[in-house]
Amino acid sequence: MALVGTKSLHSLLVSSHRSNPPAFCLQISRYSSNGAPLGSSSLALNRKRQIYSPIRACGLPDKKDDGGRINEPASVSGSENRVTWFEALSTFANNNFLPLALVTGVAVGVANPSLGCLADRYYLSKFSTFGIFVISGLTLRTSEISASVEAWPVAVYGLASILLLTPYFSRLILQIHLQPQEFVTGLAIFSCMPTTLSSGVALTQLAGGNSALALAMTVISNMLGILAIPFSISKFISAGVGITVPTKELLRSLVLILLIPLIFGKILRESFKGVADFVDGNRKLFPMISAILLSLVPWMQVSRSRSLLLMVKPEIFLAAIGMGTFLHLALLAFNALGIRTLAAFSGGNESIFSRRQNASAVLLVASQKTLPVMVAVVEQLHGALGESGLLVLPCVAAHIIQIIIDSFLVKLWFASDDSSNNVKVT
Repeated sequence: MALVGTKSLHSLLVSSHRSNPPAFCLQISRYSSNGAPLGSSSLALNRKRQIYSPIRACGLPDKKDDGGRINEPASVSGSENRVTWFEALSTFANNNFLPLALVTGVAVGVANPSLGCLADRYYLSKFSTFGIFVISGLTLRTSEISASVEAWPVAVYGLASILLLTPYFSRLILQIHLQPQEFVTGLAIFSCMPTTLSSGVALTQLAGGNSALALAMTVISNMLGILAIPFSISKFISAGVGITVPTKELLRSLVLILLIPLIFGKILRESFKGVADFVDGNRKLFPMISAILLSLVPWMQVSRSRSLLLMVKPEIFLAAIGMGTFLHLALLAFNALGIRTLAAFSGGNESIFSRRQNASAVLLVASQKTLPVMVAVVEQLHGALGESGLLVLPCVAAHIIQIIIDSFLVKLWFASDDSSNNVKVT
């Protein structure tokens, strides 16, 4: 009987090992005195079973979806969403820092004018304008200007358009009757200004255009504009409103406020290599500082003229914004037609005007007008052409609008380039 129990034990062990290899099962049988089994007990050791359970930091159980994938806890996904929203807002603010700064300055001036009036009383606007052009001199690279020599015919047209041709649009603007009249006069002054100091070059770079040509037109037009602006205002604007502008005094003021700080910044850059390296290593920081300094000017102007602004009906202000939009679209159409005409008379598709890099540079730069120089001019007029805040406010809107329109134009160029590349590939 002992032999029978030993054989039974051996057969059970063998059969258990064959049926379930990963597990080791030990079964002990008990028999009665006549050989009948009384019962059995088993002890199983499963190799698959883990003797520990993982501990998660969040303390929340995992949940599986219908596909068997483990979902992240709600707290983690919520924090990721918050980070995503923060990154999106940060990117939007960096890409649109100048318009946001200008809008913020105007809004703060309307909401609480007391601090802006105090800053205006201590001539903070002159210091901010001085700082803007010092930064322009610091960021000006000589090599970029010399690289645009090849496209000098395009640069000549761009300068002629900025300083001689587009100021004639002020005559058309002055034909519009709107109250307060300062809105119309301000936009007329705005059309006599040189091109923007930074946004035209930045948009040209984004469009893949000739950034060196854009920079050359920007610098030269602003330097020559100091000489041309007083005569343009005297010829096109002051005659229309019956006021004589002190040309010599305005020219002297523009030289002191615009030209001297620009030269000073350029001398600092060329005299000290560490200054140039620091400026080139922080190419995003200095435009932001310039935008903040620029936003201080409409902030003080609007704060000083808040009582007058509240008397203006919203529909009149919207009409002034529409005038600024129409002005920029008209400048774009005028320069596009001029570039196409010159290209047709100078070789067609082989002309230097037909090159996309040159055409995009001159179209963007020659169609924009600068706000800082306009503000400096208005400051030096001392109310001769109207209330300064009312003169500047529609131009702030026009400055923002031209940047927005040209940004969409650059995006359209990108879309057309992508479609043409796809056609070539197919």
